[in-house]
Amino acid sequence: MLKNLLGVDIGGTKCAVIYGKYDDGNLTVEDKIKFPTADVDKTIGKILESLGQIMERNSLTSENTEAVGVSCGGPLDSARGIIMSPPNLPGWDDIPIVELIKNRTGIKTKLLNDANAGALAEWHLGAGKGTKNMVFMTFGTGLGGGMILDGRLYEGSNGNAGEFGHIRMADFGPVGYGKSGSFEGFASGSGIAQLAKSMLKEKFQRGEKVSWCKPDEINSVTAKTVADLAFQGDELARRVFEISGTFLGKGLSVVIDTINPEVIVLGGVFSRCQQLLENSMRESLAAEALPNALGICEIKAAALGESIGDFAALSVAISLI
Repeated sequence: MLKNLLGVDIGGTKCAVIYGKYDDGNLTVEDKIKFPTADVDKTIGKILESLGQIMERNSLTSENTEAVGVSCGGPLDSARGIIMSPPNLPGWDDIPIVELIKNRTGIKTKLLNDANAGALAEWHLGAGKGTKNMVFMTFGTGLGGGMILDGRLYEGSNGNAGEFGHIRMADFGPVGYGKSGSFEGFASGSGIAQLAKSMLKEKFQRGEKVSWCKPDEINSVTAKTVADLAFQGDELARRVFEISGTFLGKGLSVVIDTINPEVIVLGGVFSRCQQLLENSMRESLAAEALPNALGICEIKAAALGESIGDFAALSVAISLI
């Protein structure tokens, strides 16, 4: 039976309100309003206004719309529907977003962090569809994680399960998740940029030159810069991705040995740069993971691509029905 759903995707730079239709495992996006993230009051006002606009122009009501799903970076209190000061959303301190949306729409609403929402999306619709035990990792600016265990999202005692990015992989290394040498430090867009900057500094301090970067240009180097150069064959850039892939494999081996998933789905940088990361990742996995657990675990790039934010928010709504 066809069900109307609404989604709200809250990000550090942009937000979206989405209308979708769900029917027997198929989800389509029917309408969408996007806008930049501004200060907290202005952004919340725009979210509520956009929900009203989407509902009006699509003849949606509290009677014919099943649920609203909200996807947002943590920390959150998903049980109480409260956004709790995420680092990428300054000023969003203890915002009761679920209550605000329910009061505006009259529709039941649920909040999940973006990694858990992404896990639901890839499980319902993407690379993890049909699995019973799946792990999803964002591998974007940071490394968030979500777990589907025994056919349901596992959130932990207070919604903090799946924070794989916080695992310390080395005593020293790129900083991620407030921790030097963390899994996120090595396996994220920001971590790849940090690795490249560190290697560039080493070269410059030895008096060496790099054709694509001058000493006063180091701060402008991004993960995309490094990826583009690596695809062109640049030795330093390819070495950065080899290091990232090595630690990605080490981190995934911990996940495989402890959770024993059928599939690990990797988004973001991995989806775009799989061929740069794959070999060193596989070498680490072969050296570190239990063979029996590794043998039944597929590692896949996320299937939903740039649409994952829309499908993630709508998948939170699906979880309510």
